[in-house]
Amino acid sequence: MQKVSVGLDKHSYDILIGHGLIKNSGQIIAPLLSNNRVVVITDQNVAPLHLRFFESSMKSAGVSVSSLVLPGGESTKSWKYLIRVVEWILEQKVERNDLVVALGGGVIGDLVGFAAATVRRGVQFAQIPTSLLAQVDSSIGGKTGINVSFGKNLVGAFHQPAVVIADTEALETLPHRDFLSGYGEVAKYGLLGDEKFFRWLEENAASLIDGDVELRMEAIKRSCQIKAKIVENDEREYGERALLNLGHTFCHALEAVTNFSDILLHGEGVSIGCNLAFEVSSRLGLCSQEVPSRVREHYHSINVATDIFQINGFVGNAEQIYDLMAQDKKVVNGVIRFILASDIGKAMVHENIDKALILEVLQQSLEL
Repeated sequence: MQKVSVGLDKHSYDILIGHGLIKNSGQIIAPLLSNNRVVVITDQNVAPLHLRFFESSMKSAGVSVSSLVLPGGESTKSWKYLIRVVEWILEQKVERNDLVVALGGGVIGDLVGFAAATVRRGVQFAQIPTSLLAQVDSSIGGKTGINVSFGKNLVGAFHQPAVVIADTEALETLPHRDFLSGYGEVAKYGLLGDEKFFRWLEENAASLIDGDVELRMEAIKRSCQIKAKIVENDEREYGERALLNLGHTFCHALEAVTNFSDILLHGEGVSIGCNLAFEVSSRLGLCSQEVPSRVREHYHSINVATDIFQINGFVGNAEQIYDLMAQDKKVVNGVIRFILASDIGKAMVHENIDKALILEVLQQSLEL
């Protein structure tokens, strides 16, 4: 088992990375409990695969379990299911020192974390992410929230978990498309701050995608280390943490156009968004054209989407996408803030980019 620590004073916690951790989660979670009980929220996709192993491990550790199973999919991250989760937690008479467990991907982690942040003004929760995307990104850093009609993650709270348990065995149950979606977030870490990691991915991505457990653990560990360091320096995203949004301004708009449906998975949107961000960087003269070409070549080598036209069933235009980007939560005084780059591993915040340039890049990506 590997461990990455997130140092946030009273809110510090560990990210535990290993194979078969869900089956041994009782040993990890029991020492965190003031009462020998937990409540766990998961979804209909994850429950048949992992819930029984979690419950069995808890019972072996002398911990009682109550569970709630929600529908799967991005649409669950909504007001409707936030209310359902909050009221269920209250029905279970959960107290501030009890532990709420989120067992699932990014949707469950974000939703349950937000519910935990609001119930009794904040109860403890643990993240057990079962997707690659959640293991390297959404489970770390305390961002929780739901989607609303105006955009993605516009309602939420910062609420750090008590522990993150990343079980690489869970990745073996992921559909191939979901694993590749998560890889979009892994590659993002190299692109924004660690060229050596990106170079390592260029050499090893095909093997870790094919199932090499040791390579998967290494990729998760290095991704978590990069994110942990940034979160430690800027927990509430007043500065450096914004760099983690590389590709996300484009991504969130594309997700909104597709109504947060399975037409576009989040990591797919991040992959497309990163390629668009590097293309914009090149056209602004921040980096040479060889840089976005290298990025694009890597994604092509592992059959990951780089452009909007590759989204099956996508119906939208450049103006519509741009208007939704203007609703992004990172907009300041009406100005869209982009994360761009001067090279691989060297990201920066950039503002006041000519709308015509963005529309041109979007239109090209729609037509390629």
